[in-house]
Order: sequence, then structure tokens, then C-alpha cells
Amino acid sequence: MDINYMDFYSYPVRFPGPQLPAGPPRPPGGLPTPNPQQAPTSPPPAFIPAQQTATPFAVDPGAISLCLFRNTFIWLRNGSSFWYFPIFVGPRSVAGFRWNGRFWTIFGVDTRQIVSFTCF
Repeated sequence: MDINYMDFYSYPVRFPGPQLPAGPPRPPGGLPTPNPQQAPTSPPPAFIPAQQTATPFAVDPGAISLCLFRNTFIWLRNGSSFWYFPIFVGPRSVAGFRWNGRFWTIFGVDTRQIVSFTCF
């Protein structure tokens, strides 16, 4: 059986048998969907910080949990980097809000895809 692996949150696959009524999409693990009211009310800092030493392994959820509800700059394995405002850290994922240059959008990422981060 092939298993599709997604680096970012994906919607659950439906299996045969009784199904619960459809609701809004939820992050993996049955966690609540981030509430837009938890988004920061102002833009992130206007600078891009220097990247810290990258590690070859996944980011430790305990380390990134120190950045909860703080402006955090993240560098991903795919070369992307951005301001982030984490509101939840799970065993292998982080949920929060990503700055797109104009406003905050809900965003989740697998901690194994984070190369490094720094928070303020």
C-alpha cells in the first residue's frame, strides 16, 4: 500500500463505513483548528534575522514551544523562510499564523521540515 506523505497539513482520508458529519478541516491529531482571533494584531518586525546554525535533524518540539505566541522567523528545508506566529506545538507539527507580506494566514508545518528558527 502506498502512503502519501505531506509536509504540511492535509485533510483526512475517508474510509468505508459509518462517517461522522462533515465539519471544517482540522489539523492532524484531532487538534482544534486555529482560531483567527488568536492571530497577532500587528505585522511582524520589519527585518529578517540572521539564520542560526542549521541542524540535520528535526526541530525539537520542546525548543520551538518556547516561541508560542511570539513573532518567530522560520527557515524550511525547501528554502522558504518567513515570519510565523505559532499558537500550538504538537509532537511533530506546529500550527499558527504565517505572514504573507500583507496579513497573517493560518498555516501548519511538520517540524521535520523546519531547518532553524528564532523568536522575538
